[in-house]
Amino acid sequence: MAEASGDLAGRLALVVGGSGGIGAATVRALARAGATVIVGYNKGETAATALLAELPGAGHRAMQVAVEDSRTIRALADALARAYPRLDILVNAAGTTRSIAHDDLEALDDATIDRIFAVNLRGPLATIRALKPLLQSAGDAVVVNVSSTSAFTGRGSNIAYAASKAALDTLTRSLARALAPAIRVVAVSPGSVDTDFVPGRDRDALQRMARASPLQRIIEPDDVARAVLACVTHLTAATGIRIVVDGGAHL
Repeated sequence: MAEASGDLAGRLALVVGGSGGIGAATVRALARAGATVIVGYNKGETAATALLAELPGAGHRAMQVAVEDSRTIRALADALARAYPRLDILVNAAGTTRSIAHDDLEALDDATIDRIFAVNLRGPLATIRALKPLLQSAGDAVVVNVSSTSAFTGRGSNIAYAASKAALDTLTRSLARALAPAIRVVAVSPGSVDTDFVPGRDRDALQRMARASPLQRIIEPDDVARAVLACVTHLTAATGIRIVVDGGAHL
């Protein structure tokens, strides 16, 4: 088990979508930096519990939240308000997608579009809205929205996914103005990451994409987590920005 560094000692962090992939890597990074971390999970209770067992430090806990259901977000916010005086760090890492060819508009049915936007856009907004009082109580809180290079390349798993992430980037910029100076809001935009997030995309596909990028390396969840951590600990004069983590693949 890694030792906590203490950089974020005394800070409380919530990672929504924290039970797997980028979210889990971010939970580990924040805990190693000394934060007390709330792992927000939807269906990944077993994974969240296992993750808690490996974290350094004390006081970490897992809490259920389904970002497409604002009632569960309000319930989470109420529970946190009863237990803690403030929230210093919020990471919105929950997301959803399906692999659909961009020219197959019939396969991109209304139900799929609605679910993608509910999870990838409305979910982060509803979470920030519900947690705004706790974040403001911190005085210097930071929100990190996990976006995607699909937001500005127009590529990715499907058109609705790309559009939802473009909207999330706009949300990030708008809230950076609206919530300043007490709350910073930034986005971290990964390219293709070695997780099971996109169904049907395997390691071989990632290697092919990596070879076509300037740095010619597969992006790992830890790469994204380090970018999130940098937004929290080092980029303290930045808000409304987008940090791209893709090995230069967008160039």
